[in-house]
Amino acid sequence: MSTGKKYYLIAGEASGDLHGSNLIRELRQLDTNADIRCWGGDKMEAAGATLVKHYRDLAFMGFTEVLMNLRTIFRNLAFCKEDILAFKPDVLVLIDYPGFNLRIAKWAKQQGIRIVYYISPQVWAWKEGRVKMMKQCIDKMLVILPFEKDYYRDRWNWDVTYVGHPLVEVIEKAQAAPLPSFSEKPVIALLPGSRKQEISKKLPIMLGVCRHFPDYQFIVARAPGVEDSFYDALIQDYNNVSYVTNQTYDLLRQSKAALVTSGTATLETALFAVPEVVCYKGSPISYEIAKRVIKIKYISLVNLIMDKLVVTELIQHDLTTENLKRELGKLLNDEKTKETLAADYAALKDLLSRGGNASAKAAVHVAAMANGEA
Repeated sequence: MSTGKKYYLIAGEASGDLHGSNLIRELRQLDTNADIRCWGGDKMEAAGATLVKHYRDLAFMGFTEVLMNLRTIFRNLAFCKEDILAFKPDVLVLIDYPGFNLRIAKWAKQQGIRIVYYISPQVWAWKEGRVKMMKQCIDKMLVILPFEKDYYRDRWNWDVTYVGHPLVEVIEKAQAAPLPSFSEKPVIALLPGSRKQEISKKLPIMLGVCRHFPDYQFIVARAPGVEDSFYDALIQDYNNVSYVTNQTYDLLRQSKAALVTSGTATLETALFAVPEVVCYKGSPISYEIAKRVIKIKYISLVNLIMDKLVVTELIQHDLTTENLKRELGKLLNDEKTKETLAADYAALKDLLSRGGNASAKAAVHVAAMANGEA
């Protein structure tokens, strides 16, 4: 394989920065003289890419925030296009972040630039109409969820490539690191999310179970962007609750069970083999809108991937302290529940590990595209 190709990567969130950094390391194994330019974060820069724009300048969450920052968003899009043209990459790699990256994909196709999309937008859940444009613009789609390959083939006659899930290798690496001890008591992890709005809805309900399990230490995974005082006010009345920052994986490694907000954290928890209850609660209006727009059987990635109810989901009105107490009791004390869950978690990991290291496999496809191969 020839070396010294030019790669332009775009990630717009922390997870994209993580998976992008591992992809960059694997690309450098294949192409030692690779010239890699990126939008991403500290991890992608540390892996050896030239960082053009940090994702913290890109992340606008929610309808109102997006509207308020439209000028910045359009300015970022314009600057990105100029920078890509000036760099003249052999391949453009778009990592998740569909609101921005699909706009870039459409434009880049018109410029004759080869495009690899790594980590598919969740079009199987909502905004499915985007697939027609995606199929026209993207030269190679690399998916990380096993059912996505069937979805694209059966519904859209599009042959995409399943590379496995990059979290598998990330978590295996984390499990090999030294483990700090957070408590002499057995630990239960609380993962209430990353934004104040969602934390304030879910964490008080989660905390309600703590008094029913006095022999356990409940530890909250604190979001880096939220101040300590916010958590202090919520946990001050509980003797067996504390929090940690930037140590979610260390927390999960020593937890007997976890209460987890919906999202990637549900999959991370399962890959650490921690029994979990999945929690979701939004504003009444947001929930009613989501029910009508989102077309999936489950809200947790664990259940979606396995296509069955592996972990309990407590959604909206079902998310109560009483229900959490019951489900947590089962996870801690019911041997049959624990055995069934352990078997399902093992099957999940096997499914996500097929094909070997996801980042290495993705890198082979990206490097091939840079060299003009299909």
